[in-house]
Amino acid sequence: MEKHIDENKQGESLVLEFKPENTKKLYIESYGCAMNFSDSEIVASILTNQGYNTTQILEEADLVLVNTCSIRDKAEQTVRKRLEKYNAVKRINPKMKVGVLGCMAERLKSQFLEEEKIVDLVVGPDAYKDLPNLLAEVEDGRDAINVILSKDETYGDISPVRLNTNGVSAFVSITRGCDNMCTFCVVPFTRGRERSREPQSIMKEIQELSDKNYKEITLLGQNVDSYLWYGGGLKKDFVNATEMQKATAVDFDQLLEMVAVGFPKMRVRFSTSNPQDMHESVLHVIAKHPNICKHIHLPVQSGSNRILKEMNRLHTREQYMQLIDKIHQIIPECSVTQDLIAGFPTETEADHQDTLSLMDYVKYSFGYMYSYSERPGTLAGRKMEDDVPEATKLRRLQEIVDAQRQHSAIRTQEFVGKTVEVLIEKASKKSENDWSGRNSQSIVVVFPKENYNIGEFVNVKITNCTSGTLIGEAVGWSEMN
Repeated sequence: MEKHIDENKQGESLVLEFKPENTKKLYIESYGCAMNFSDSEIVASILTNQGYNTTQILEEADLVLVNTCSIRDKAEQTVRKRLEKYNAVKRINPKMKVGVLGCMAERLKSQFLEEEKIVDLVVGPDAYKDLPNLLAEVEDGRDAINVILSKDETYGDISPVRLNTNGVSAFVSITRGCDNMCTFCVVPFTRGRERSREPQSIMKEIQELSDKNYKEITLLGQNVDSYLWYGGGLKKDFVNATEMQKATAVDFDQLLEMVAVGFPKMRVRFSTSNPQDMHESVLHVIAKHPNICKHIHLPVQSGSNRILKEMNRLHTREQYMQLIDKIHQIIPECSVTQDLIAGFPTETEADHQDTLSLMDYVKYSFGYMYSYSERPGTLAGRKMEDDVPEATKLRRLQEIVDAQRQHSAIRTQEFVGKTVEVLIEKASKKSENDWSGRNSQSIVVVFPKENYNIGEFVNVKITNCTSGTLIGEAVGWSEMN
């Protein structure tokens, strides 16, 4: 599972550059993970060539699209509430068309057309290139659906339109799909088999961003560490590849090196990693290049070996801890962040205590923590009883959140008195006189604006902190500028 954007918040309506020759208006909202937001940029690129400009005003839209998440039930319920809102608007503007994109579209398929009467089209994550044909069907008065999963679609030939961008940072997708089959996760069923994108198309996209003066990119995938390009096809087919293909294959540490060397003035992040697939070679590449951020998002999901086995996580608690030790040995200044699930089926108090003790061992900088939500279609949903009482889930989740808050405070305190490099991303939410950005460890840093500007790398001396934010004063520009 890739890096998360909080699916509990209001979805972002996305806006791109206005083209005067375009006469139709598109309103698009995205929910869930970073991959969904990246996909919305692909959709916008396709539709801008079909005569659409985007709008932030729902009521004036000719086409409304919601890019959905199925990772937890709460995310789906949020989308259903938005569909109710669209329904109310559509009664006033009956010419408006509504479409569902993304993982919910893939999971629920025709159910949306049958039950959600205001939905005109349903498009899965691998079918966005078919949007012009689907919209033509809708214009002819027919419902339209395409949720066929692809074995090779990566959208590598489409230059995404950057939506609601700060002009500083951008996502670059390098893989799609997932082969890991964790028992709690719908991603393999909604996004299909894992496949990697051709490296030269990745480098071309980053070059386009560099030419537009972007300063940071995040290499994105459900599982970036298993990236493998050898000339096309699914990763499992590598065993049947020719010797020439194997000899010229590019794996993740090689791609990371290519990007770092090719764009030395651009900061590089990546997400998400899977413990079973992260190799020491990647850690050495991170340590070698100053422009690769010293932050690894390393979901563990549980600290209990028994629960990890039930989840089909192909690592043990001990192997995970050894990897953490290796990370800090090779990259001493690296921050590590987590995903954790409270109340997975059959989880006992002893299992829960194993999770808390693992957190004490690692002391994550921050994390994404959830109570278990049964997802239809997953192995856990089909075979395991959701037997942990809701009150117990919520109590355990709160204990995990409390522990993380303590550990975050420890990690931010470590920076007080030090000088860190910060990429200015935006104005601080709390004060118009301050800038906000992140350091290499992906921790938010706030400092007075003075004469600095968005998109600049600034050295900031940290004078204070909260559990989630570093506070300091700029001491000059960084060499990265």
